[in-house]
Amino acid sequence: MKVLLIKDVKGLGKAGEIKNVKDGYARNYLLPRGFAKVATDEVIKEWEKEEAKRKAALEAELKAINELKEKLENAKIVIKHKLGANGQLLGAVTNKEIAEKLKENGFEIDKKQIEHTSIKAPGEYEIDIKLGHGIHAKVNIIVEGE
Repeated sequence: MKVLLIKDVKGLGKAGEIKNVKDGYARNYLLPRGFAKVATDEVIKEWEKEEAKRKAALEAELKAINELKEKLENAKIVIKHKLGANGQLLGAVTNKEIAEKLKENGFEIDKKQIEHTSIKAPGEYEIDIKLGHGIHAKVNIIVEGE
């Protein structure tokens, strides 16, 4: 029986592949668990349409992420923080403060996307932000004392 794999099946193949398997294996294991569908012309065409939609959505998402990365890397974020008597910051600049400042500047970045930082002195820093799909942006942060 010819089946179209809907999900990856260990020892058989990856999603989207058409495989020839024994009838019992298909009827008793693959089809009831939703791992495969019988490979008719209609099912194959439907799969190809869905795959094209997924690919287009992924490309659009990657394009948006790359645009955000470019905007972030061109931005300069200034954070004002209180200074102690020794010229060091009172406390530290946290990911939460950086995320709030980015939000003020029009960037929707969650604090969990920012690589762990603990800035304890005034100066200029480069912060790494994870945007998804393996794409990272380097943002310049300037910490000034008040």
